Amino acid sequence: MTSYQQIFENNQKWVAEHSASAPDFFTQLAASQAPDYLYIGCSDSRVTAEEMMGAAPGEVFVHRNIANMVVNNDLNSLSVLEYAVRHLHVKHIVVCGHYGCGGVKAAMQPKDLGILNPWLRNIRDVYRLHHAELDAIADVDARYDRLVELNVQEQCVNVLKSAVVQEQYLLHKIPVVHGWVFDLRTGLLKDLKLDYEHILHNIQQIYDLSDEVAQERNKAKEALPAEVTTETAH
Repeated sequence: MTSYQQIFENNQKWVAEHSASAPDFFTQLAASQAPDYLYIGCSDSRVTAEEMMGAAPGEVFVHRNIANMVVNNDLNSLSVLEYAVRHLHVKHIVVCGHYGCGGVKAAMQPKDLGILNPWLRNIRDVYRLHHAELDAIADVDARYDRLVELNVQEQCVNVLKSAVVQEQYLLHKIPVVHGWVFDLRTGLLKDLKLDYEHILHNIQQIYDLSDEVAQERNKAKEALPAEVTTETAH
């Protein structure tokens, strides 16, 4: 109970510190949120999004789950994605993994993990897609590190597959998707520097929504009053 009570003492100190430096801090915090970033990360207790990014409250919209997954039948992560892109209008979507991820390691163990099995199977699919590269890495730790990176890459691809992201990007050129890895051994973030345009181009043959977006855009124009359409043309 000591650690539990300490949480509320820490909370009171946090409130006092912010109120002293900015008396209207909580008034502004309660008013609204307009984050530029959606952060999709791992639930690992050692990896805290705002702290390692140096971000203040209200600057990052955060979603976390085991092994930072974006699964196409997970209504939780997809609802977060929809809300962040369509309603908060985030400019950046970050998928952030971390080296030493327990979820990634568990996925590669030949064990029955109960309800975790279908979730971790998605990571095994990442291994299947990249097994030639991964099997060529002799060092086991280095292989797991690379799998962490490839998992982030594939989750970024899953973000790009989503209708809401493609629609908003085709219309407004945002959000941009980034893949990061956090190194617990150094505390540093690594940008995987994924080629967003290249990945989008490669998946568009199957997941292309550009024609649909163009049709919706034309419908929206047709629904506008004539004088608005004329002014826009000028």
